[in-house]
Amino acid sequence: MADLQPLRTLRYEPTAVGSLEDVIAPPYDVIDADLRARLAARSPYNVVEIDLPPSYAQAAATMADWRQRGVLVREDEPAVWVLRQDYEAPGGERRTRTGVLARLRVDEYGPGRIRPHERTHQGPKEDRLKLTRATRTNLSPIFSLFPDNEGMAGRAMQQIVGAEPFASAADLDGTQNTLWRSSDQDLVAELQMALADAELLIADGHHRYETARAYADEVGGEGEHRYVLMLLCSLSDPGLLVFPTHRLLTGLKDDTAKQLAIRDVLQRDFQVEELAAVSELEPPADTRRVAFGYMDSFHKTPYRVTLNDQSVADRALEGMPEPYRRLDTAVLEALVLRGALDMSEDDISHLRGLDYSKDLDDAIDAVQSGRADAGFFMRATPVDQVRAVAATGESMPPKSTYFYPKVPTGLVFNPLT
Repeated sequence: MADLQPLRTLRYEPTAVGSLEDVIAPPYDVIDADLRARLAARSPYNVVEIDLPPSYAQAAATMADWRQRGVLVREDEPAVWVLRQDYEAPGGERRTRTGVLARLRVDEYGPGRIRPHERTHQGPKEDRLKLTRATRTNLSPIFSLFPDNEGMAGRAMQQIVGAEPFASAADLDGTQNTLWRSSDQDLVAELQMALADAELLIADGHHRYETARAYADEVGGEGEHRYVLMLLCSLSDPGLLVFPTHRLLTGLKDDTAKQLAIRDVLQRDFQVEELAAVSELEPPADTRRVAFGYMDSFHKTPYRVTLNDQSVADRALEGMPEPYRRLDTAVLEALVLRGALDMSEDDISHLRGLDYSKDLDDAIDAVQSGRADAGFFMRATPVDQVRAVAATGESMPPKSTYFYPKVPTGLVFNPLT
C-alpha cells in the first residue's frame, strides 16, 4: 500500500531569489553541459548548482550556505503541494496535467506496491547516492502514476487549486508550472485514502527511486529518510502524454560488416517500405505490429520497417512475458542492437555506438548531417502497454518512454533529516 505523507518542505524563498523561473531546471538526466551553463547563468541560485554540482562536497556547502542566508527555507508545518502543468502538445493543442507533490514511504518493487517500467544502470545510481549522502535531501521528485478510479484524489486536488496559488513559473519548454500548498488535514486524509490501496507505476525517476531505497537502507532505522519526494498523477489524467525516444547509431561508417548486418536483419525479419518523405519516419500509432522508421546517413532514404510476423519476436525474446515481446523498443534491441550489432548490456548502458533523441526533427537532422550514421525512429509507447509490461514484473529497455512535460527540479525539496 502507498503511504503518502505531507512534507515539511525545504523551498526557495521568493523574496531572496526573485523569479522562480530563474532557479528551476529540468531533471538532471536531460541536462548537457551547454544547458547547464545556460541555467547557471540565469541565477547564482539555480538548482543545477546543487543538483549537478562541480563536486558532491560543493553541493553540500552550497546548500548549507543558501539555508544560512535564507535563500532556502524550511517550513514548520507539513503540507502537500498540487502542481498543475499547462503546456502545448504537438499540433498546438493546449493540455493540462495535474498531480500532487508529497512524500511516499520507500518500498520494494512488487505487486500492489510500486512497479518500475524501465531498466536502470549502476552509474547514475552511484552518482545520485553520493549526492543524497552529501545533501541529505531529495532534490528532484520522482514522477509516478496511480489509478484514481473513484476520482477521490482528483476531487481533493481540485479543492486545493480553488485557492490562490503559491507560485507559478514557466520552464524552458514553455510549460507553465503552478503550485498550490495545502495543510488542510481533511484534504490530506482524502489523498491518503485515495492512494492507500493503489499500486504505483514509476513514470520517470527510476534511478532516483532506487537510490532513495538504497539510502534508506544504508541509514537504517525509522525517520524522514524512509520517505521520498514524489509527484503523483492519475493514470486517467487527460494531460498525460508520452513521446517516443529515437535511437541513433554511430561507429558504422567504417564498419561494412555492421552495415550489412543491419541490412540483412531488416530484409530477413521485416517488411521494408520506402517512404515519400522523412516526415513519415515515425510510424502511426495505430500500426498493430511492431514497426519503426529507419534511415542511414549514406543513402538518406527513409523507410518504414514492419515486423513480418510476431513469431519472429517471440523466438528472439523467448522466456520474456507476452506484453514485453510486443514492445517496439524490445524487439529493436533484441534483433538489431544485440542481434545484428552484437551490443552488450554494458554497451547500451554506456552509450557505446548508441545515442538517443526525443525530438524527431533533431533525430532526422542527426542522420542527414552525418552526426549519426543511422537512426531508428520510434513511436510512443501507450500508457496501457507500459502498465501491461510493468504488471509482469519485467522492465522495459532504457528510454522506452518520454513522459511529457518533465517535472522541474527546484519547485520543492524534501529534507531527509
